[in-house]
Amino acid sequence: MQDTVRASNVIDALGRARAYAPYLALSLQREPDLAEQFAAGVLPALDAVAVPETGLPIATRLRRERRRLALIVAIADLAGVYDLTGVTHALSDFADRALDAAIRAAIAERTPEAEPRGFAAIALGKQGSRELNYSSDIDPILIFDPATLPCRPREDVGEAAVRIARRVVELLQARDGDGYVLRVDLRLRPSPEATPIALPVDAAISYYESLALPWERAAFIRARAAAGDVALGARFLGAIQPFIWRRALDFGTIGEIRGISRRIRDHHARGQAFGAGFDLKRGRGGIREIEFFAQIHQLIHGGRDPALRAPATRDALAALANAGRIGRDEATTLSEAYVLLRTIEHRVQMVEDRQTHHLPQGDALDALARLHGLGDGAALLALLRPHVARVGASYDALDPPEGNAMSFDAEHLAAQLATAGFVDPAAAARAIGQWRAGTYPALRSEAARSALEAVLPGLIEALGRAPDPGVAIARLDTMLSHLSSAINFFRLLEARPALARLLALILSHASTLADALARRPELIDGLIDASALGPVGDVAALAAEMRGGSDYQARLDHVRRIVGEKRFALGTQIVAGVSDPLEVGAGYARVAEAAIEVLAGATIAEFIAAHGAVPASELVILAFGRLGGSVLTHASDLDLVYLFTGDYRAESDGPKPLGAVLYYNRLAQRVTSALSAATAFGPLYDVDTRLRPSGTQGPLSVSLDGFARYQRESAWTWEHMALTRARPVFGSPQARGAVTAVIDAVLRGERPERDVAAEARGMRAEMAKHKPPTGPLDAKLLPGGLVDLEFAVHILQLTGRTGFDTDLGRAIAALVGQGLAPAGLIAAEQFLTRLIVTLRLVAPDAETPPPPTQALIARALGMADWDAVVASFAATRQEVVACLASVATGDDDGD
Repeated sequence: MQDTVRASNVIDALGRARAYAPYLALSLQREPDLAEQFAAGVLPALDAVAVPETGLPIATRLRRERRRLALIVAIADLAGVYDLTGVTHALSDFADRALDAAIRAAIAERTPEAEPRGFAAIALGKQGSRELNYSSDIDPILIFDPATLPCRPREDVGEAAVRIARRVVELLQARDGDGYVLRVDLRLRPSPEATPIALPVDAAISYYESLALPWERAAFIRARAAAGDVALGARFLGAIQPFIWRRALDFGTIGEIRGISRRIRDHHARGQAFGAGFDLKRGRGGIREIEFFAQIHQLIHGGRDPALRAPATRDALAALANAGRIGRDEATTLSEAYVLLRTIEHRVQMVEDRQTHHLPQGDALDALARLHGLGDGAALLALLRPHVARVGASYDALDPPEGNAMSFDAEHLAAQLATAGFVDPAAAARAIGQWRAGTYPALRSEAARSALEAVLPGLIEALGRAPDPGVAIARLDTMLSHLSSAINFFRLLEARPALARLLALILSHASTLADALARRPELIDGLIDASALGPVGDVAALAAEMRGGSDYQARLDHVRRIVGEKRFALGTQIVAGVSDPLEVGAGYARVAEAAIEVLAGATIAEFIAAHGAVPASELVILAFGRLGGSVLTHASDLDLVYLFTGDYRAESDGPKPLGAVLYYNRLAQRVTSALSAATAFGPLYDVDTRLRPSGTQGPLSVSLDGFARYQRESAWTWEHMALTRARPVFGSPQARGAVTAVIDAVLRGERPERDVAAEARGMRAEMAKHKPPTGPLDAKLLPGGLVDLEFAVHILQLTGRTGFDTDLGRAIAALVGQGLAPAGLIAAEQFLTRLIVTLRLVAPDAETPPPPTQALIARALGMADWDAVVASFAATRQEVVACLASVATGDDDGD
């Protein structure tokens, strides 16, 4: 009897499909074997979708399999043989198989002999929860492992990954006479407007650990490693679990997800009113609100209760009810509504195989109702109406009363602050009360206070989770007191809640960056792009970015804006723990070198317009100290020496000619001013020119011949020590080569013979007397700090006439390789450099910072805790002191 009923239902479903769904009717014509079985009351098993290979291209085979699957699932659905779970699982599983086949084929086409690994698809949305629509697209994130992805010879692995990704999309999405396989939407990846369509796995992990937004957390509730190298995908998802599920209650999430819902309602306003044309997905009381209802509760409570982390919507509702987070009746009501709404959504999509969610109107609504087995459109609307109303009521109940957004009112503020993590909630409440009262000029307008209220829930949540909430809110208060307007600042934080988390870290740890924000709050804008937390480009790329501005003053401002953004982003990388301080220090140096190149070039052009050029001559800028060594800190100044090539007796050829010496001295003054003078965008760098020949008593710029003669005949030992880290950073390749040749000749012996070790001892003693350490963490000036390390290295270089390299680390490695320096100096230099780059940012006074910042410093140095940092600092200093004592009292080898 049951088989007879089933057969009758299949035959009835076939009739409705032919009568009311043109897409199904056409597909039945193209798949006569399936149509024949349906007509006989037989529903084929899902494995009947398989199409024999027989030499067919994979894309063709997948398209045909998809059409056969669509027919079997549709008839099974209409006949009541498959419930909603059966339908969505069948569609989702096929999507997984097709995506996996496309990845394997794309890799095999490029590297036929290679194992298809190192490339994975993370399914998000309905594919991730195995709830895929009848005509849905898929929303994967494509990741790759640079170490294992097969590549062609000499091919960049990132470019190979992008080509594979493009081919995957083409195989699935391209249409022909057999239709298509799947529509693919890759816009859920991080910063889709700026990132490639396939992301390195470690970069993706870093993004989700530091910059991702609350809506991305919601998306990853349903994430699954669906295709390709599933082990790689599982590793990625395992790494970002702390991003998705947080133990602290996330007060900002409801506001964020509700904001998304409101924007969706506004954007799709025509589909909000229930009736013909209603948007089943986005309308008030529709599918999206059921999904958001579940996800909001999962995000709030799932960090503490893993049982709530079910990907599928109905499973999540059941788990929430079982845990007592929502009422059991409400869970049942929402689940029943979800089944009906999704079922009718599938009916809508069966008609023309279109990714639509709107109920049709007029005769088309009647046809849709009959496809479902009802008499007419009125009956269908009557069936849906009570479910839509109940969903809308449940979802609207998530909103707090008007004027009491997120319950952050005066009565409950202190309690909310305590819950959010503030140790002294009363002090924090007083600060917020001042903001709300418009105490500061930036908060006196109604628009500013409105923007504050909009961002306040997420801001309190972010500050409360900061390592030191009290310090963070105090620094924010100071920052707000200096702003002329806070509206755009608050609006940005509201639109990008991830920035609020970064802001909290910055305010907790880095007063230097907080001060920069107080002067230029728009610096936070530069962190919107995920690439801001990656390495800065090379000097050429940075210089290209800095070139801009319609006139000279505009160019000065443009460079200051770019440099400010880059330095702020580099400092944030240390605070966020995403970059090695050694890499950050190198980034600071590249930014400075690019600024010198651009500003010196612009200044020279201006100068030539007035005074012409000196024939067969040019300016060369020589960098000393940290810039010469290609590693700066956030607070470093620039040690520069200006040289010029050619005949010092020559004269410029412009309308106001100048002799070469006067010409280049004035030009050097202009360049120094371009690099150091404050504009509307603030100062750039302090420039120190005291390392020029004869110091402050000598001219600002000297000829190359004069420089060479001075270094060979008159320079002191300390000047030769400084010369070991000198390199040209501006000038033509020929001029740079000529300067480098002079430096090499001097360092390797063309200089007066002196007792280098004895003179170095005297210099270090004088320095210690007149420039003592500023605090217990002065990694530069304390005995055994970087100055002592540099003295030891320079003594060895000058006495041995070897190991010359402006990069201190490479110089030490060369000396160690020759047996002239102890091997421990390599680690000592790396430790001290990492420490000083970090401390200049988070403890510029060299005093012991509070425990949260101690933990940051330990992490930056790759150490377990602060005790390990202190112990390593002491041991490193002892080793450096011993080395300096050894070389400073040793034989100078006749130099």
